[in-house]
Amino acid sequence: MIRILVLFLVLAASARAEDGPRVITLGGSVTEIAVALGAEDRLVARDTTSTFPESVLSLPDVGYIRALSPENILALDPALIIAEGDAGPPAAVEVLRSAGIPFVLVPEATDPAGVIAKIAAVADALDLPGDALAAEVRAGLDAAAGRAADVSQPKRVLFILSLQGGRVMAGGEGTEAEGIIRLAGGVNAGAGFQGYKPMTDEAVLAAQPDAILMMDREGTLSISDADVLAQPALSQTPAAITGAILRMDGALLLGFGPRTPEAARTLHDALYGDGR
Repeated sequence: MIRILVLFLVLAASARAEDGPRVITLGGSVTEIAVALGAEDRLVARDTTSTFPESVLSLPDVGYIRALSPENILALDPALIIAEGDAGPPAAVEVLRSAGIPFVLVPEATDPAGVIAKIAAVADALDLPGDALAAEVRAGLDAAAGRAADVSQPKRVLFILSLQGGRVMAGGEGTEAEGIIRLAGGVNAGAGFQGYKPMTDEAVLAAQPDAILMMDREGTLSISDADVLAQPALSQTPAAITGAILRMDGALLLGFGPRTPEAARTLHDALYGDGR
């Protein structure tokens, strides 16, 4: 009986090894990279921000990356957890780190070098070659940087994260929003502050954005053109007056993963069209 049990355990372990480790990815860009590296069949769960490619939506959703529940994650018996650097809350991350399961935090990115570093980190965690994917993405990022350098009159772009109580929550310096605006050949109009913070009406008027950029959202998080025009300071900006209000998929726009070259081109074309 003991021999049969031992044999069963050995066979189960062997089958599991052939299938590869059970992996949970937390963060849209981490999931995208894992799939691009050919590891989608290893994934057993994802977080709420992991929505691309569409095939990953069939995986169990363990919650929002910044509001993780360790119990939900550990219940799925992962052999490896790979998370973006902003995973949280800290207490949840600490529980996951101390659970005896390999837990890899991937550095956040706001520029091309950061994207390549992300790819390398995920590839290393999965023990997969990442050079080919990195080279492909690097070529796209180089092309984006070339287009940005050719812009003769860069447009000032204000990224609006939300309109909370009529206040403009905007993307300042050091944000993913600033990074993609620069890569698309624009200038971040949300200067003078770090991170995503509220702007005063005076600061909005002084920013003088040529374009307003937002995530394309639905439901209570959506911001309509009417909402923008109803905000007194925003309504007086060049962007509002000319109707230059742009929206893009949030994961594409701010993800800083394999699709960042596509995001940069899409935003560049929306800002400049065929002109410079």
